[in-house]
Amino acid sequence: MTDKQRFGTLEGLERRVVECRKCPRLVRYREQVAQTRRRAFRDATYWGRPSPGFGDPAANLLIVGLAPAAHGGNRTGRMFTGDRSGDFLYECLYQAGFASQPSSTQRDDGLRLSNLFITAVCRCAPPANKPLPAEIARCRPYLAGEFDLIRPRAVLALGGIALRGLLAMLKEQGRIASFAPYPFRHGANYRLPGDLPRLFTSYHPSQQNTFTGRLTRPMFLSVLRRIARHLEGLEGKDERGSGR
Repeated sequence: MTDKQRFGTLEGLERRVVECRKCPRLVRYREQVAQTRRRAFRDATYWGRPSPGFGDPAANLLIVGLAPAAHGGNRTGRMFTGDRSGDFLYECLYQAGFASQPSSTQRDDGLRLSNLFITAVCRCAPPANKPLPAEIARCRPYLAGEFDLIRPRAVLALGGIALRGLLAMLKEQGRIASFAPYPFRHGANYRLPGDLPRLFTSYHPSQQNTFTGRLTRPMFLSVLRRIARHLEGLEGKDERGSGR
């Protein structure tokens, strides 16, 4: 049975993600954070469950992140929503034409993604933002299901862990033979075998990267615009265009 057959639809996959309790360490942590809360959000009702992917179900671009933030996605129920990484990400996505607004604070704040679906290799907030390899492996069927249901034409991996998680999924499916041809570096652009999507990579928009200048808005926008030109080229448009 394929992952697409297992879940049927994105809605069915989302229900399975939200109900998931496969990783005892992550379950304990996400629920503890939801109970104790951060002082700035002491009156908020935390989501405290796994965060499903979201966006345009007919998207040509799939962005793969690491995991929900403890007081971001674990609080709001939507990845990159209500935290500093999301502030950076959505402003850039808006400028590149993939998002309807430059910020996102809540699940119901009106944000719409255009030609883009966002997901992660781990669906629960992990302690110290570091999921264990076994935890990422348990989440892998969800990523595989989204990948097969959406069938993107470009994938952007945010960080080395996201890249390795994505490649592990493809290797497990027998669609690539090795990680070696696809090392992580910011701004990489790889042609995967067969009819697989073009693979792009970027530093993760974490505070550690954006506050230190390791990842700047011009750097990230350059990657997004390169992806947009790639997608336009597939649609028979001039690759020299200005993007979306």
